[in-house]
Amino acid sequence: MAGSGKLVEIRDLRVEAKTDAGRRIEIIKGASLDIAKGEIVALIGESGSGKTTMALTLMGYARPGCRISGGTVLVDGKNLVALSERDRARLRGTEMAYVPQSAAAAFNPSMKIMDQVIEVTRIHKLMLPEKARERAIALFRALSLPSPETIGERFPHQVSGGQLQRLSAAMALIGDPKLVIFDEPTTALDVTTQIEVLKAFKSVMRGGGITGVYVSHDLAVVAQIADRIVVLKDGEVKETGTTAEILHAAKHPYTRELLAAFAPKPHDQRAAREPDPQPLLEIENLTAGFGPIQANGLPLVPAVQSISLRIEKGRNLGIIGESGSGKSTLARAIAGILPAASGRVTFEGTRLAASAHERRRDQLRQMQIVFQSADTALNPAKPIEDILGRPLAFYHGLGRQARDARIDELLDMVRLPRALRQRRPSELSGGQKQRVNFARALAAEPKLILCDEITSALDTVVAAAIIELLKELQRELGLSYLFISHDLSMVEAICDEIVVMYGGKQVEQISPRQAKPLQHPYSQLLFSSVPKLDPSWLDRLDQNPELVREYCRH
Repeated sequence: MAGSGKLVEIRDLRVEAKTDAGRRIEIIKGASLDIAKGEIVALIGESGSGKTTMALTLMGYARPGCRISGGTVLVDGKNLVALSERDRARLRGTEMAYVPQSAAAAFNPSMKIMDQVIEVTRIHKLMLPEKARERAIALFRALSLPSPETIGERFPHQVSGGQLQRLSAAMALIGDPKLVIFDEPTTALDVTTQIEVLKAFKSVMRGGGITGVYVSHDLAVVAQIADRIVVLKDGEVKETGTTAEILHAAKHPYTRELLAAFAPKPHDQRAAREPDPQPLLEIENLTAGFGPIQANGLPLVPAVQSISLRIEKGRNLGIIGESGSGKSTLARAIAGILPAASGRVTFEGTRLAASAHERRRDQLRQMQIVFQSADTALNPAKPIEDILGRPLAFYHGLGRQARDARIDELLDMVRLPRALRQRRPSELSGGQKQRVNFARALAAEPKLILCDEITSALDTVVAAAIIELLKELQRELGLSYLFISHDLSMVEAICDEIVVMYGGKQVEQISPRQAKPLQHPYSQLLFSSVPKLDPSWLDRLDQNPELVREYCRH
């Protein structure tokens, strides 16, 4: 039985994985952990450190190709390692629940949201359907979702990424579990939404006395919600302490490295090349959206309205704004994936066709896009070498031998082991998949890369290293980046100019190095919402409630 006051006891946990060659390797190496009832413990570490693997064992689950090879995992006195799969299934959703990192991959696109949220109550016969719907609506309201009474009638593709992430939390909480595992649940959220979601998570968890395990790479977020922090690296617990102890008196060198990576080095504008008289990319009055074109010339649902911007060769432009502000739609319209309804896209002095289908192959090669979700951007059926080999053959016509050599170079460039080339995306961590995503763009040898939230799924150390890598590649190859992100520190670390978007419109353009006061109220709210490495920051945060009501709608 679990000790007094303890809900979770992990002792000498070992998880092993089977390699392609049939060799077994340990990925969790004798980890131990106690969690008290009502306590929230954060698991922090880089991609591949074992955070998610360890958290999943609290569901009695191991990823495909992995197995729990030793130790005990007690949740409320029940050893999940010793239970049958049938018995474990009875506990999932009622005793413990899971909020995934990628909500998009967790929802069935063909079912309405409400049916999926209340499915746990039907499977476990917890309550009548009408009662389940009432509880779901109450959770939607507690999690700051818009239109809580009707949002459940939508399909997953009809809500923003930030909204979908909160809906997955509602799905986990509806069965009143004792333990909730949050696997990077705020990585895809903009900072203004993140504040509301963190407050909601904290309120729901504390109010219900729910025990939580919070997997994250964001130390500032963890500081707001966790009572204790466990630092993992290479499948081993390196350090455990209260949040204050880890933030202010870290003992292990790796913990100190994590803290140092929290604030990336600022972008050195003096090192940037002199701007060209002719911009690399110029956007004039670009409007894009969804649905048929109306009599006023706008799409039925305009997502981007009259955006104008320019990027000089060798320089970078950041786009920041909340979920649903039109950032990703803008990137897709520039790339021609979603043809613009009106406006002009000019690249190196040549006007580009609105649709990618009508652009020349060389125009496609010179402008590449790296998508936010590597889970959906990479073909799950193909090994990494095929994924990287395809643009090499398509754009450069490379033969097998030249392709193989170039694939090794690309993996080196994004700091991935060459041995990964035989693996499929499902066998990689989230950070590794995103680096493959970026390597695929580099394979085309572009002049401009549209980066859509490429660091949102990466831990702090790897994200800081990727930013440094982007800077290095820019110096070597003369690249330019359009960098879309909700992480202001990342945008400031790489961008010469920043455009703030809200509601599909460009509300302000600022330079990170100019100490001019922010003019637009939304910009002021956005910059004040960036979490600090201070456990009391969220509780002390004093924002203008009128601004929050006006601008935090998503």
